[in-house]
Amino acid sequence: MARARAAAGLCARDPQPSEESCTQEDLLLAAAYVSDAEHNRNVRFETSPQTIRLYYFYNHWAMRAATNFFIFLDLSLALFEEPALFPLPFLATSIAEVLCLTAFFGRLVHFAKVTPQMVFWKDTKNICIMVTIVLTLIDLIIYGSLEAVSIHTVRWSRALRPVFLINFPQSRQVRIQIRRTFRSIRNTLPDILYVFLLFLFSMLIFSLMALKLFGDRGLRTAGGSPYFTDILEIAFELYVLVTTANSPDVMMPAYDFNWWYSLYFITYIIINTYIFMSVFLAVIYNNYRKHLKNEIRKLAYLKRHKMIQAFDILKVKVGSEFVVKEAEWKRLAKIVAPNISSSHLELLLKISDEGQKGHVDKTNFIRLADLLNIQVVTMDVKRHPLEAWMPQVYTSSLSLFIQKMVQHRIFVWIYDVIILINAVFIALDEKNALISYAEWLFLSLYITEILLKLYTYEPRAYFGRKQFWNWFDTLIIIAALVATVANATIQSASRRSSQQILDIVLVLRVLRLLRVIVSIERFRVIVTTLINIGPTMLTFGGLVLVVYYTFAIIGMEMFHGKVQFFDSNFTTPGALVCGNPALKDTAFARDRYCKNNFNDLASSFIVLMELTVVNQWHIIAGGFALVTHQAAKLYFIAFHVVVVILIVNIFIAFILEAFFVAYSLEKSEVETAIEKKIQELGVGVKEEEVQDGALIDHVDTKDSGFSGGDGHSKRKGSKGLYFRIASKRYRTVDTLLQRMFESEIAPEDEGPSLDEILNFSPSDIYPRNPNFENST
Repeated sequence: MARARAAAGLCARDPQPSEESCTQEDLLLAAAYVSDAEHNRNVRFETSPQTIRLYYFYNHWAMRAATNFFIFLDLSLALFEEPALFPLPFLATSIAEVLCLTAFFGRLVHFAKVTPQMVFWKDTKNICIMVTIVLTLIDLIIYGSLEAVSIHTVRWSRALRPVFLINFPQSRQVRIQIRRTFRSIRNTLPDILYVFLLFLFSMLIFSLMALKLFGDRGLRTAGGSPYFTDILEIAFELYVLVTTANSPDVMMPAYDFNWWYSLYFITYIIINTYIFMSVFLAVIYNNYRKHLKNEIRKLAYLKRHKMIQAFDILKVKVGSEFVVKEAEWKRLAKIVAPNISSSHLELLLKISDEGQKGHVDKTNFIRLADLLNIQVVTMDVKRHPLEAWMPQVYTSSLSLFIQKMVQHRIFVWIYDVIILINAVFIALDEKNALISYAEWLFLSLYITEILLKLYTYEPRAYFGRKQFWNWFDTLIIIAALVATVANATIQSASRRSSQQILDIVLVLRVLRLLRVIVSIERFRVIVTTLINIGPTMLTFGGLVLVVYYTFAIIGMEMFHGKVQFFDSNFTTPGALVCGNPALKDTAFARDRYCKNNFNDLASSFIVLMELTVVNQWHIIAGGFALVTHQAAKLYFIAFHVVVVILIVNIFIAFILEAFFVAYSLEKSEVETAIEKKIQELGVGVKEEEVQDGALIDHVDTKDSGFSGGDGHSKRKGSKGLYFRIASKRYRTVDTLLQRMFESEIAPEDEGPSLDEILNFSPSDIYPRNPNFENST
């Protein structure tokens, strides 16, 4: 019976209440579609009851946590394998790796069980995982066999471990975004390649010019080596000059010979450093935005497609339109969000069932995934304890005047001025007696401020879980008070202060100045924007981790043991040349770069970070080329191209786009609808009623909330359960962009078919979206 209804796409065509409701299988299938839409998952799964339950188990938090654990364990094995930071026997690390591969294979088999075979085998992510598992096992067996007969070889498969982090389907939202970033890089590469080839051509032309201009002059570098006589060395030096790391050293021999030769280097820098590097950024930014728009458009239509599929399963006909009954809507929402409170659920139902007709139409049903994504805080507004203990005193005219004064904006401004004056005193001489006494005055003023706020605002709400600035301010003041008292006590007892405690006091005083940031509106907007885009920046943290890990493994296999670090107390001759005679009289040894080596994973990451900064990277590259082969410079050039030119520019493009969007975007249509409904129902607490001026602007309130309104009368009328929209910091940039795009789609527009959605390309212009195009 249920199968027949599911096949027909309906629960019950007869709207009469006596008719059979949707079965549990129907609800589970519809809930799977809604959950996918809510979390932006794009999995084409089988719809049989058994497969649906397997799919729920696949997406269970415990399964995701187990996958994350084994991915972390697999990546961390490099810390314990030779060359190791914490050496373990090969048998121990190989058993751990086999265990990880078994878990990955099980996860992949589980995924194969819930997806159609054709879909599974066409997905390149699944093929990558399987191939990586097989290659890792082969490498493990070969390496272990050779180690058994004391033959040391290369563990090349370790560089493939980030494949599991990137490619496991829907394991975690961050990994989805990392895959999306890799797709953007892959799609951007063709356009970048043409610019890069033109750049190489320009560099080659200048290299040939340098060979002809300086090769026969008999010039010498500061180290005494021939100057610009080898075409490969010239090309490398000019590539380094693009990064400005060897400027002006590379120019000085020619410049000393004749100042006219400086024009050659100036021309080269203008063309290759400023023009070509700017073109790189422009091409990357343009392509990044284009492909990001395509990704967001695909996500928006996939979400709508999933919601329409869920609606078609649960719909019944009422009059001339199809709807979802209230009871089925509630059951569906409870399955998708099992932890949702009954009051929150009723609020969402009132928003979705606009006419309170007992059912939800298609347009409002499609918004369910967005409604569940918007955090609505249930607030239990309570009376201040003093109001309960001594109501006459707390509600007296003087008490109400103090409360109103504390709630006023001028109170915040006064303390902003006090903080700035305190900053001036902090910069002055600490040994001056006047300055020392002034610090006690400032501490007294800050303690008074906190006591006044605790008198005005309900203490449990003031120190709520999410009241970061209130906790920060109070803890800083208490710590500074304790440290100052301790320092004064020690000083009076021994006639000298404790330097450690004095340092703590000074640091705590400086940290108090952070309050100025949230007191000034423009500062607050910028900081809030940075907080909003912070979670999405983790995407690039993961991307950099993947690239760093791969290059670190390759670097360890190529260079480990070639450079050694010796403590400054060592007097052996090898200590002066980093344990390698090839580095004698080189800049690498003279500058004491011995600790910049690839002898373990941590050291490798530090070297790669130094290469990302690019200053002196040619010294590091030259040192490792001397202890191995000149071809080793290709490793460092490849890292610079991939990380500095490609990934850093994409990161800049992302920051620009994300900041423009988060800085300028107003509340979404869905969020505004919820806020309107909250206020219409009379269960809303306005933004200014739950914030304490500059201290907690744009910061979430605790679930118990607190009111900082206009005094006792307003607070007295605000008792009981209330709702409000949670802070904007829960938004990701993807969500903001997606809502921008969805605002351009008509509510009745069902969009293209699934195959058309999956085959969207950036060159498509359907639909036209002027707001998105001009978002910056």
